[in-house]
Amino acid sequence: MFTGLVQGLGTVTAAVLTGGQLRLGIRPHFSWEKALQGESVAVNGACLSVEGWEGGSFRAYASAETLTCTMLGALSRGDEVNLERALSLGDRLGGHLVSGHVDTLAVLESVSERGASHCCRFSFPEEWSRQIIAKGSVTLGGISLTVNACGPGWLEVNIIPETWNATIARYWR
Repeated sequence: MFTGLVQGLGTVTAAVLTGGQLRLGIRPHFSWEKALQGESVAVNGACLSVEGWEGGSFRAYASAETLTCTMLGALSRGDEVNLERALSLGDRLGGHLVSGHVDTLAVLESVSERGASHCCRFSFPEEWSRQIIAKGSVTLGGISLTVNACGPGWLEVNIIPETWNATIARYWR
């Protein structure tokens, strides 16, 4: 389980796509104890298992199933990703409970400035609309966000300056 509060960014050091499966190397930008083999880490919101460490990077695998409902397959060496380690009992829950099991892809339709914040509008397959409610929670790219408004096949979220600057949201186009 995760909170959707990104702990920090990482850089993709390797992205090898073969046979519809992806092997990743990711170097965290922040200090953390090495994740143990088999530990769950949310990479852009998708739960991946650490397969080991090489240098300062951990290795992870994304199956064909994971690639069908995430944007992980579009990653290449040098890209930045949002990272969050799994919760431990007794951790604070500042976001919302997130499983790391991604349901569907959303497409960014627009970004507009609202004061110091950014309002992002996304479209997604309409059959998921019943899962989204105004003032409810959604996780986009591993970021816990509140739904400002929604309708059939779309939702809007507001991203505050701290989140915009500390995550890959600032690269969304």
